[in-house]
Amino acid sequence: MDNKTLYEQDFYLWIRTTINQLQARQFERVDLDNLLEELASMGRSEKRNIENLLIQLLVHLLKLTYWTGERARNEGDWKGEIRNFRRQIIKEVKDSPSLKPYLLEIFEECYQFARKDVSDRSQLPLDTFPAIPIGSLEQVLDQDWFPTGDNLD
Repeated sequence: MDNKTLYEQDFYLWIRTTINQLQARQFERVDLDNLLEELASMGRSEKRNIENLLIQLLVHLLKLTYWTGERARNEGDWKGEIRNFRRQIIKEVKDSPSLKPYLLEIFEECYQFARKDVSDRSQLPLDTFPAIPIGSLEQVLDQDWFPTGDNLD
């Protein structure tokens, strides 16, 4: 069975075989096309993961700030989730510093997704949530920053 067939029939075995071939420096035997595709897919997955984390962080910041009817009951949970999402994003950026510019690139778009998401979940009108982000990326990722009416402009 060649590596391309192995890739289609038993992905995990293909990975183990590819690792063994690379470790043995048997480069001519490596299924390069599928290896390159898997590496590219891993990169896309990392970007999707950090994008989802940022959206969830922004959703919780918006809930905390504007969903006043639920704040008393959920404030502790929301703050805990905010800290959790921040921690995960910071860890991802620490492991892959090249993702930091990507966060800046997607920040505005993620904020708009978060606005729509929290509007749907809260059933509050979309214009309840400012069209301009409630803080900079630096603030949003700061473990000690929580938006309030006092620091929203």
